[in-house]
Amino acid sequence: MTACTSPSPTTGHGNDGNETGRGDQGIDSYGGNGGTDSTGGTDHVDRPTPPPGCVITADGSYAARLALAGESWFPERWTLDGPEPYAVPLPGNQPEEPGTEVLPMTDGRVLIHRLAADRHLFSLLYPTGPGTGELELGSVEYADPATELRLLRPGPCGERAYALAVGARSTTVWMVVGGTYGPERLAEIPGRCSGGVWLDGTGRLLALDQELDGRTKTVAVDLELDGELSPLLQISDHSNDRLLLADPDSGLLLIRSDAPSPGQDRLGWGVLGSTLPVRFPECLRVPDGHRVTPFAIQPGQILTPESCAVALRVDGARTSWVGVWRPASREVHHLAAPEGWLTGAGLWSRDGVLQLPYTNGAVRCGVARVGVAWEGSVEVSQEISQEGSQGGSHEGSPAAEPGCAGAPGAEEPASAGDSPTSGAVSSAPVATRPVPLQQAPLEGRMPEEVTVG
Repeated sequence: MTACTSPSPTTGHGNDGNETGRGDQGIDSYGGNGGTDSTGGTDHVDRPTPPPGCVITADGSYAARLALAGESWFPERWTLDGPEPYAVPLPGNQPEEPGTEVLPMTDGRVLIHRLAADRHLFSLLYPTGPGTGELELGSVEYADPATELRLLRPGPCGERAYALAVGARSTTVWMVVGGTYGPERLAEIPGRCSGGVWLDGTGRLLALDQELDGRTKTVAVDLELDGELSPLLQISDHSNDRLLLADPDSGLLLIRSDAPSPGQDRLGWGVLGSTLPVRFPECLRVPDGHRVTPFAIQPGQILTPESCAVALRVDGARTSWVGVWRPASREVHHLAAPEGWLTGAGLWSRDGVLQLPYTNGAVRCGVARVGVAWEGSVEVSQEISQEGSQGGSHEGSPAAEPGCAGAPGAEEPASAGDSPTSGAVSSAPVATRPVPLQQAPLEGRMPEEVTVG
């Protein structure tokens, strides 16, 4: 394995002859099998969740995707924090390969990861008038062609970017943007790791799903302490436990585990640092042939995880749609996604508005905003506002529940929402130290709670 720094100056690429792709999906992945797949058996491990249609920065300011014009792929950046979303194509001198990864930075540049033979090349793209500027960052090379390297989801600060290289016996975390001399190796973890979820607001603590001795458990990696490992999810000795999403404000964790149903994965939720059991609501179980993947958690709900809204990607036999749920609710409510939704992509505002990016024949770059009212029984707002950079405003379509009705869950007490436990960390900035989510006894627990003594 070698890392190379590129001294190449910024180069310009014209974008003549390229048009914005429509109705396509970006090619990127956060690795692993993020969703719960109910297909009547135990094949859930072998069916990875399809990648999201675009990647969005943690603060929601930019998005990036690989778009299609004719038969040519090119990077495209979306600006989301202005009065109206708009797209900027960033084509190079030649079309990109379908597997090329892109990731937006909060300064407006787009990281691109290309593969050439055994070399992984990283560059930052940005618009330069009529063309595209490119700042080459360097490369990482692995002699073993079986080593897989992919970008991690955007970090909380938005100024750094990371990649995960998965080898036969170990996994390496790389910082590919933000280092001094090109890509920097930060940590090496025994075993094969997947996932990649940020646990704090600074980008210091990274959760990875570590496979060792035939079992998968989530561990926390401290990137400022030379990759120091600490256990995070250990529901039982024989279960496979994976972390799908985390919200640093509330401590809410979305978990996938086969602890409650050996041989079949279930979606559950817990609280970072809490001694309460991980819960697996019945309403998050899905019919055969469907798959449910959480993709966004409402931020800003300080120490109240039960109040956080969660957006779910629901993949059926013929189509995909959106589900909304929160831990205090006993139901998942389903709504039709906007036409041309970049499937699996979206984010919540702090006040609980779900934003779904989409592109279609009428709107090149659009964001549908869905309001959700949670008073009493959960009701999805019948007003869906849509805005885009092409075609102006559009008539909202009423929320729908296509094909998969949310099953009411078993009665459960309101979640207590324990405040996450904080621990002292030797170096600044102070970051919350995760505590293993080993199951704790709880009097009067309900059937969907799993407790291991």
